[in-house]
Amino acid sequence: MKAIASILLFAAPMLGAQPFDTAPPVAPPRPIVIAAPDVQTLPNGLRVVVAQRKGLPLVTAELVIRSGTETDPSQLSGLADLTAGLLTKGTAKRSAPQIANAAEALGGQLDSGAGWDRSYVVMTVTRPQLPAALALIAEVVREPRFAAAELERARRLALDGLSVALRDPGTLAQLAADRSAFGTGTYGHSAHGTPASIARIARADVVALHARFYRPDNASLVFAGDIDPKDALSLAQSALGSWKRPALPMPSARLDDTRAGKVAPVVIAMPGVGQAGVAMVAPTIARAAPDYYPGVVANTLLGGGYSSRLNLELRIRRGLTYGVSSRLDTRRNGGVWSIAAQTKNESVPELVAVSMDEIKRVAQAPAPADEVEARKLAIVGSLSRRFETTEDLAGTIASLEANGIPVAELTRAIDRISAVTPQQVVEFAQAHWRDANLALVVAGDATGFLDALRKAYPDLRVIPQADVDLDSPRLMKNF
Repeated sequence: MKAIASILLFAAPMLGAQPFDTAPPVAPPRPIVIAAPDVQTLPNGLRVVVAQRKGLPLVTAELVIRSGTETDPSQLSGLADLTAGLLTKGTAKRSAPQIANAAEALGGQLDSGAGWDRSYVVMTVTRPQLPAALALIAEVVREPRFAAAELERARRLALDGLSVALRDPGTLAQLAADRSAFGTGTYGHSAHGTPASIARIARADVVALHARFYRPDNASLVFAGDIDPKDALSLAQSALGSWKRPALPMPSARLDDTRAGKVAPVVIAMPGVGQAGVAMVAPTIARAAPDYYPGVVANTLLGGGYSSRLNLELRIRRGLTYGVSSRLDTRRNGGVWSIAAQTKNESVPELVAVSMDEIKRVAQAPAPADEVEARKLAIVGSLSRRFETTEDLAGTIASLEANGIPVAELTRAIDRISAVTPQQVVEFAQAHWRDANLALVVAGDATGFLDALRKAYPDLRVIPQADVDLDSPRLMKNF
């Protein structure tokens, strides 16, 4: 066998095989055929959205509340996240273990959570178990107990998680950069809260948030899988048709889009840590913006994936980091664009300078057409994979619902990505990637980089780790 393999190895060039140092050509994308989801509305205002997928007897049901972390009061960041997590921890009829057992008996797992512009409860089961699964979803959304003991347990878990996260330079830099970029604005606070805000949350706060935003006219029930629209509407009516719409109109969420404006770079001094976390954050477009798809391509070109410019330059060519990425996080009323990386403390100035250069380079001239096409194909491939499972398909539709985007957009997304031109990428970068909007935070052992970084940023502020307060717009305790 070894002899045969050797012969084939040396014969490969003569047989017309691709040279070993040349990547094979990229195949054209396979067409994705998906029907537009069906949308109907119950008399109580609940939207019922159905993406029928025949062939596999599974259905994902996701009830999405079109309000989430953006509703957190200014001193209670993490409230929406905590509230959503408590939904499955006890109802008027069942304890948390009984709910978990009921879901397991149906062959599924009941999950809940919250993010920007949404809170959700989701479960995937076989088609015969769907009525019982919907009854369970309806129970936890409509009749949560919010028991004091469960709230205290959730608080302890959240505080434990934060204590670990805030010792990580990358996480601390990212949270501080969000606050630095947005100040007291809605997007400046942590979705999972801070140690101080979590400690302040009382049961009455949880109950009040649930009462304000968990209502049928602020919700969508998404089905993805082997179910037709007629059956889905009937099941939705049976499980949630009696959910009454309150007489009062929907309350306004806290949508203060205050921007901090140009802010001085921040160094969080963490003596002794082996690596530094670098975060750059800027306000960006909403999901409904007309240049959303050029923005997706521009972000992927810069820092989305292994073949992005940031990764090629910082990791592959210079060896400054094991991972760097940029993220375009668009939301209903705006968004956050960010770059995140970790590096050796002494490499911070070089990493920051190169990152800034790469941002400017995207805006200076159109990228080569083949580079843009390769990044678009990566986006199309990632999006196509989200159509393969009922869970991902339901989640994609739920995101559109939460952001106020017509669900028919699902059928057009790939064509719109494919139509983006190199010139549109440049125009997006020129319009939205400005130095003045970018908040820079570095968390690490400042002795390794402070003097060099100060040469590039004479106005930078240094904050000892012990003095960091993520609830303060200045990131300082007692300010």
